[in-house]
Amino acid sequence: MPVSAALPVLRRVWRPGREVDLLATWGTLRRGAGDPTWRRRGDWLFRGISTSTGAATLGVCVRPSHGEVLAQGWGEPEVVRRLLDTLPTMLGAGDDPSGFRLHHRALRVPALSRPGWRVPRTGLVMESLVPAIIEQKVTGREAFASQHMLVRRFGSPAPGPGAAMGLYVPPTPAEVGAIASWEWLRMGVTPQRSDTVMRVVRMAEELEERALTDPEHVSRRLRTVPGVGLWTVAETAQRALGQADAVSFGDYHVAKNIGWALTGTPVDDAGLVELLEPYRPHRYRVQRLVELGGLSRPRRAPRMPVPRHLPTR
Repeated sequence: MPVSAALPVLRRVWRPGREVDLLATWGTLRRGAGDPTWRRRGDWLFRGISTSTGAATLGVCVRPSHGEVLAQGWGEPEVVRRLLDTLPTMLGAGDDPSGFRLHHRALRVPALSRPGWRVPRTGLVMESLVPAIIEQKVTGREAFASQHMLVRRFGSPAPGPGAAMGLYVPPTPAEVGAIASWEWLRMGVTPQRSDTVMRVVRMAEELEERALTDPEHVSRRLRTVPGVGLWTVAETAQRALGQADAVSFGDYHVAKNIGWALTGTPVDDAGLVELLEPYRPHRYRVQRLVELGGLSRPRRAPRMPVPRHLPTR
């Protein structure tokens, strides 16, 4: 249901005492170009956020010259206050890269050029988990199209000024749980993946309550869910749980790209385990720095084809 743009705005100023690279830190939260939960207006980034207790529009702006991060939010006051209270954590305030050592020269440039990047810890498990499940074993283009359709069809216009920007909040866990099987097919999501989504949304309250206080519990709990493998847990942990060692093993590109960036030769997952061993407990930092540095291997093989066995959208 749309919320009135006349909602009062709540504000916060955070002085982190360090550089904050907003787009690098939160960039993995964006699900492709045209993500309906993500809008930029000048120096401000606006996000439509859905939690187990309500929806909010969150706007964030970094002012390096003042050493400040400005934030403002609209929506249900309890939800907005919680987001503003946890903003430093969401932007990586609890992330400690001090033990990270560069064992490969290729990482030096992206590491030095992104001193404000940190591993985020949003605490918003469903926001990262549901898209990760949708992305299992499909192309990025197909996954993003499905995710955007899910948000626009079953989410809501974002509170406050968000609606005027065309900003949406994703559907709540309860709303996702009510989606019929044929609707998932129309969005290009196979029954195996939609069944997994249905399993995790029933756990939403438990997972989000523990995300900021006991992330290891959340990771362990997710690994017990049929259809949620190591890749899906890692993709969630990198965003929602702030786990700097959570590598996306099983990804179609990650091992090849990291191997090529660090050694000049693509590797498989077994090779990646060996290659990243000296970086424990910071192995995900390597993955993200390779991404931020644009160190992907040259693409010579054809891209994965988009499946044609599902109903047209």
